Amino acid sequence: MAPKTPPLFLTLSFLSLLSLTFFYLHSTTAPPPPPTPKNTLSTLQNSIKVYISPLPRSLNYGLLEKYWALTSDKRIGSEVDNEIRKTLLPKHSGKSLPYPENPIIKQYSAEYWILGDLLAPEELKSDSFVKRVLDYREADVIFVPFFATLSAELQLVTNKGVFRKRVEENEDYMRQKMVVDFVKKSEAWRKSGGRDHVFVLTDPVALWHVKDEIAPAVLLVVDFGGWYRLDSKTSSDNLSDSMIHHTQVSLLKDVIVPYTHLLPRLDISENQKRHTLLYFKGAKHRHRGGLVREKLWDLLVHEPGVILEEGFPNATGKGQSIKGMRTSEFCLHPAGDTPTSCRLFDAIQSLCIPIIISDNIELPFEGIVDYSEFSIFVAVSDALQPNFLLSHLRSFSSEQKDRFRRNMATVQPIFRYENNYPGGIGPAPADGAVNHIWKKVHQKLPIIREAMTRERRKPQGVLVPLRCHCT
Repeated sequence: MAPKTPPLFLTLSFLSLLSLTFFYLHSTTAPPPPPTPKNTLSTLQNSIKVYISPLPRSLNYGLLEKYWALTSDKRIGSEVDNEIRKTLLPKHSGKSLPYPENPIIKQYSAEYWILGDLLAPEELKSDSFVKRVLDYREADVIFVPFFATLSAELQLVTNKGVFRKRVEENEDYMRQKMVVDFVKKSEAWRKSGGRDHVFVLTDPVALWHVKDEIAPAVLLVVDFGGWYRLDSKTSSDNLSDSMIHHTQVSLLKDVIVPYTHLLPRLDISENQKRHTLLYFKGAKHRHRGGLVREKLWDLLVHEPGVILEEGFPNATGKGQSIKGMRTSEFCLHPAGDTPTSCRLFDAIQSLCIPIIISDNIELPFEGIVDYSEFSIFVAVSDALQPNFLLSHLRSFSSEQKDRFRRNMATVQPIFRYENNYPGGIGPAPADGAVNHIWKKVHQKLPIIREAMTRERRKPQGVLVPLRCHCT
């Protein structure tokens, strides 16, 4: 028979066990986390880390110096820059050159503002979504700071005849080749196959000669329709060689960015009664998908309440556009040579409700911005039916149009690039275009990393065709 355990021992044992249990539970309970600081995007989950590829200055700000050193530019819209050359630049220090005001160039200025924001001191960027790092191994993506629009436009000014040729006389081609040769020799490119590199191709002819080589990268584009030119000198036989194919661009990896708007912002508190139903200013004759523009013109030009003006983006045209958009209920946005244009973002800044007639259009920041809350989309086939479009527009009540404009006012800042710093080097507006571009790139990171992993596991010498088609 086993001896009995003393009652006192059982009591002491139970109390000891209870104390140990209490101590264990108390010591392993994590303390409450510190409060998350508000109004900052510097934490990892709220930012993207970007390394700037160290291209020579001659491929970015050096191109600005080269542009302003021109004695003059005789193309349409250049009169404003010619005036700046005469009045502003002689008094300028030369340390912070402005971006051209020529509308043909300015509308494609995204790379200028993106780089200026990246170069801004970090202490000024507490609300920024992007954090610059100085070691590519710490970066999420590599930004390639090539001012591709300026490179192309300089060539068009100085020697347009060789613009499409891969010859030494084509300085734009030589610069494109220099950019690609530089980045492809870097350890960062070899590590990722270029898939984490970011190029800006807002101008339809930007980086045109090296499109095959940069196809794996993240491309910042205004749409997917601007990489080829079809005219009397372009035959169908060589068309496939002069355009970026669907295997090279995709909503899966690339980012649609806004044009830089050319018209000033109208605050909703300054909005006045609008007397015109529908307004459009631009070229009547376009190519490819833009042929719809000419047909719409013929349908609408003599209708009451409609103003269609044929004009160009010079100083006079800008003043007419400001007046026309601010006094009209709706602004027509048909496809042109490409599915979209700067006109859309000018309409938003003017609180003129966009009428988008472009079946293949892609729009910036979708998923963040719902365009149906302030824009009206009409199929091309419907718009070309006699009497359909104007009847449709007249069916909207004053309350509905006011709601469209209120919604538009809330998204106006999202399409703003300018930061009001000399030379553009300063933090971008926290709620502006630059930070929203990086937010969209951030959404691509899982796809980028997966593609990099697949690239690394391929046996040496094996080529896998690009399959980036996305509809």
